[in-house]
Amino acid sequence: MRYFIELRYDGAAYCGWQRQPDMPTVQQTIEDALTKLLRTPTEIVGAGRTDTGVNASYYVAHFDSAVEVDCKQLLYKLNMMLPKDIALFSVTPVADDAHARFDARQREYRYYICPTKNPFRRYSAWLYYVPLDVEKMNRAAAKLLEYNDFTSFAKLNSNNKTNICHIMDAKWQVEADGVLVFTIRADRFLRNMVRSIVGTLVDVGRGRYSVEEFCAIVEARDLSLSSAGAPAQGLFLSDVVYEREVFTQTL
Repeated sequence: MRYFIELRYDGAAYCGWQRQPDMPTVQQTIEDALTKLLRTPTEIVGAGRTDTGVNASYYVAHFDSAVEVDCKQLLYKLNMMLPKDIALFSVTPVADDAHARFDARQREYRYYICPTKNPFRRYSAWLYYVPLDVEKMNRAAAKLLEYNDFTSFAKLNSNNKTNICHIMDAKWQVEADGVLVFTIRADRFLRNMVRSIVGTLVDVGRGRYSVEEFCAIVEARDLSLSSAGAPAQGLFLSDVVYEREVFTQTL
């Protein structure tokens, strides 16, 4: 029997989502709790990887159980066992072939930049005090929708089968407290892609690159031309989209 879990986590204490030998990860932490509760080794499969220090305000994973579980009881017990920086908010029975990663149709990330010193955002945003031209950054961000090869923002040696991604939305907004939020949505993302895009767009906003030069970086398909990636703590996986029937088709 297969179950989807919906969760959120603060990634500051973890070396990313994916299990690694002798390193704390979100996947391993949840697997340990599930294994104890179900009394059998239990692996989970996530919707995708997040790197060291990256957060998720919405994330989906699945696990299999040989016996039917009480979803409400399991949810309660898991949240009691898990550390305070990981929170589950649903356990849902799904079809045996439903897949948290391969059935995802879109993913959305949000990146937060705080332009003033704020002790309450130091672990959830990039504290960046240089004035930025948000309108210019938005003009450059809009150009991303015209491309599909993002080699210039792909981490080297990531074993990607392809660097092709289809971006549906990319924009900056300024919240009431002055925090800048970059939202980007696509069918898939490359490792370190969003942080690399954000770092390069920030260089557009501070005047290092023009919009045309930003486009030239994308078109060059050369990672060495893009800017350094933005810090991990400002990045959140904020949405994973599935076809409706994936969640509604129960066992």
